[in-house]
Amino acid sequence: MSKKILIIGAGFSSLAAAAYLAKAGNQVVIYEKNDTVGGRARQLQRDGFSFDIGPTWYWMPDVFERFFNDFNKKPSDYYELIKLSPAYSVYFGNNDYITIEDTLEKICAAFEKEEQGSSIKLKKFIAQAQDNYNIAIKDLVYRPGVSPLELVTPATAKKIGQFFSTISKDVRKSFKNPRLVSILEFPVLFLGAKPSDTPSFYSFMNYADFGLGTFHPKDGMYTVIEGMKHLAIELGVTINTSQDISEIITENNTATGIVANGNKIDGDIILSGADYHHTETLLPKKLRQYSEKYWESKTFAPSSLLFYVGFDKKIENVEHHTLFFDVDFAAHAKEIYDNPQWPKDPLFYASFPSKTDSIAAPEGKEAGIFLIPLAPGLEDTKELREKYFEMIMNRFEKLTNQEVKNSVIFKESFCVNDFVEAYNSYKGNAYGLANTLLQTAFLRPKLKSKKVNNLFFTGQLTVPGPGVPPSLISGKLVAGLIEKTAN
Repeated sequence: MSKKILIIGAGFSSLAAAAYLAKAGNQVVIYEKNDTVGGRARQLQRDGFSFDIGPTWYWMPDVFERFFNDFNKKPSDYYELIKLSPAYSVYFGNNDYITIEDTLEKICAAFEKEEQGSSIKLKKFIAQAQDNYNIAIKDLVYRPGVSPLELVTPATAKKIGQFFSTISKDVRKSFKNPRLVSILEFPVLFLGAKPSDTPSFYSFMNYADFGLGTFHPKDGMYTVIEGMKHLAIELGVTINTSQDISEIITENNTATGIVANGNKIDGDIILSGADYHHTETLLPKKLRQYSEKYWESKTFAPSSLLFYVGFDKKIENVEHHTLFFDVDFAAHAKEIYDNPQWPKDPLFYASFPSKTDSIAAPEGKEAGIFLIPLAPGLEDTKELREKYFEMIMNRFEKLTNQEVKNSVIFKESFCVNDFVEAYNSYKGNAYGLANTLLQTAFLRPKLKSKKVNNLFFTGQLTVPGPGVPPSLISGKLVAGLIEKTAN
């Protein structure tokens, strides 16, 4: 029977869920707080420059293909993909970097130059990672996190040890060169946790990196959002933007509607793709599943300080994606997770989409995005932002052997306070709840409320976890659960 489903938020997971629920014949209406769809994936356009405000990495293309295939579509119906060659580069010192190319063979050659015999170990490590990828991404992550038994399969039974060791231990068993160790630990940062806290099984991220490669959607990541929006509308979804949700209405412990911009709207099912913690504050205290103490006890993925910079010239000695690992990885990680504070010497990442995509900057100019991972909940001031911009620009100039500060036309920043204000993000986290052993699968916040009938959740704080591909999967999972269990 067709139901009226009200969805809070229009990020990746909400748009995915909306498409599945509309395809099943439901009346689906989305209410988005901001004036554009996309949630954390939005766009900044200024002076002829175009920046993705949110995600800038396109990994796991098979997950996107699987999503669109579910509607007899393909990604190329909505956007064009460019495989990056090289995928990215990693700086370790002044004019000292390793380039990660677009095939495993080329990457093996780069490893061999750094550490004799490492290419053989790398092939073995990636073969194991591919095996994990096939189990995880093609099967396990498409389970709704309802029961521990979902993790018990003949394939996972053989991998049980990998849930009790860590990525960090496994990498260090095979590789001694600290530069190679840093490169192999890097992909799990997308899961929001330290490599030393991330189960070995998550090495499937290394296969996503070295095995499948890194892509860029032409005209930017926002084209993926636009594609999903168009698909949802084709399926009959109604999307309303600039809608402030102030309450989830309940009667007899059942969700019956929402209050948007002061207007009461009735619905049979309420699904929130907004921040999970924030969503529960829209309910009476007695109907919230998770207490403030619960959220305080969780390991959150980092927040970020981001800069969107327009340069009046082309930037040299960098790739589309460039990582700066010239400082102590472990020390910065401690300042995020163990002793939260502004980092003394931060790692940072830079993206120059105009290296690949002419739409990102006017001719002869460069668009630069700079990101410093931070502990969530830190004090965020204009003075601190300026201090860190100066710090990373000085390092950037020295490491890449060029002057760039005098070429800045403009810069805009985005940090903890903005994540809270724009997305109601818990403590201003950027990516969600980290994928540690005790925050995996059925141990994450549930897709279905235990206290309120007909109330569901999707997105990065629930299953399967942080990142764009998991968000698409989360939308599919919750849509299936709604069809199966809603009253």
